[in-house]
Amino acid sequence: MLRRFNRVLLGLAGLVLLVGGGAVLAAGFDLGVPSWWPWSGPSDVLLSEADRQRWRAESWWWPTVIAVLGVLVLLALWWLIAQFRRGRLAEVLVATGDGDAAVVRGPALEHVLEADVSVLEGVSRAKVSLRGRRTAPTTRVRLLLEAYASPGRALTALTDEALEHARTSTGLASIPTEARLRAVKHHARRVT
Repeated sequence: MLRRFNRVLLGLAGLVLLVGGGAVLAAGFDLGVPSWWPWSGPSDVLLSEADRQRWRAESWWWPTVIAVLGVLVLLALWWLIAQFRRGRLAEVLVATGDGDAAVVRGPALEHVLEADVSVLEGVSRAKVSLRGRRTAPTTRVRLLLEAYASPGRALTALTDEALEHARTSTGLASIPTEARLRAVKHHARRVT
């Protein structure tokens, strides 16, 4: 989601800068801009003195300016912090039964799940990533299936074997999983 938001934000910012810069350049080089355009030639300024001081005497002006700038700063900080947030889960808390909790490294659990899934019948390769919270992880599993494999059997084996082992070993009630299946590309056999 963040990647899509970044692309849309950068695309909109680029479009606004391109259109605005092109329009100002067109007016600056006197290339004939429409009559409704605020800057009609090279002698015009972007903001006249009257425009810059129009709202200063109004009582709502400065609180509005400060509020808008504050919201922009908060949005920029949110965006900056979101860039450094890790998408993958670093660790999972495991209940030990004595009131304490142990910590299992996320990459280690991913590796074990990948090994369990890779040995299932019909699975050529598996990629597992943990997401969510430390106490309630979710998994995203990508399976590359052999040409002869049955997707239904592969999903059943994934849920009944590999994910069940992970769930019981971590002591979690459930591990919500998103599975994406893809078949291995294979070439037709030549008969001679």
